Amino acid sequence: MLPRMSRSSSEERIVEAARRLGIEVEIHHFPEGTKTAEDAARAIQCDVAAIVKTLVFTVDDEPVIALVPGDRKLSLTALASAAGGQTVERASPDVVRAATGFVAGGTPPFGHTTDVPVFADIALRRQPVLWAGGGTPSTVFSLSISDLVKATNAVWTELS
Repeated sequence: MLPRMSRSSSEERIVEAARRLGIEVEIHHFPEGTKTAEDAARAIQCDVAAIVKTLVFTVDDEPVIALVPGDRKLSLTALASAAGGQTVERASPDVVRAATGFVAGGTPPFGHTTDVPVFADIALRRQPVLWAGGGTPSTVFSLSISDLVKATNAVWTELS
């Protein structure tokens, strides 16, 4: 059984956002950390391809989110094209927090405090069950691919 503890306010926001969408999620804590896809897969004991990396970038200075499987690398060119922009840069931790309300390394794919455009790599559809950041660098939750589609309203395209 995966570890479970009391929830932080970030975790509560995810659970509440999911509940509003008709999705039930359970946040799992891993004190050793789940900041990277490899860390999360090791802690959960799942394939790294089942990890959803929620990456925040700026495209032409506007924040966007890219959802990419843990075993794939984001193509900056593909993200720029999908977002209709030219220049792509990794968002600073301050921009991540301002755009999503969450810290880098624990950002979930939904439940953000602003309407940030979300782009999802179609390779995520290879996995029936996915694991995503649970609001902190040591928390995760699982969800089905159909729930990810429902929760994010993402533009699905090739990003990796």
